[in-house]
Amino acid sequence: MTAFPAVTDKRALEEGTVLSPRFDANGLVTVVATEADSGAVLMVAHMNAEALKRSIETGEAWYWSRSRQELWHKGATSGQIQTIVEMRIDCDQDAIWLKVKVGGDGGCCHTGRCSCFYRVQPLRDDGAKPLILCD
Repeated sequence: MTAFPAVTDKRALEEGTVLSPRFDANGLVTVVATEADSGAVLMVAHMNAEALKRSIETGEAWYWSRSRQELWHKGATSGQIQTIVEMRIDCDQDAIWLKVKVGGDGGCCHTGRCSCFYRVQPLRDDGAKPLILCD
């Protein structure tokens, strides 16, 4: 696989079967990773064309680290490799959903938690404090 083809026809982009990701001005597409069995949201990250290509070729999640400005093979140092069970592309091909199985200790977040989404924010001003889950 080389570069992704550009599909300019709206109907073909939205209804067709050609992968034609719409990268933003920084060359990135947003990715949501969920745990394949439970459906729990694990993280939101970004991929550039190379990370997407490697993810498709290897079946493991690769991302673009915006803070480090480099490719990032999720779990390469932590052992928390994300094996892709299913990859979905949204209707206008500007977001990706990965259903993954997580290796190692099953964690995902750099804080040591099972998900990057470990805070539950109360929606009403009833004095409740945010909840921390997934310790």
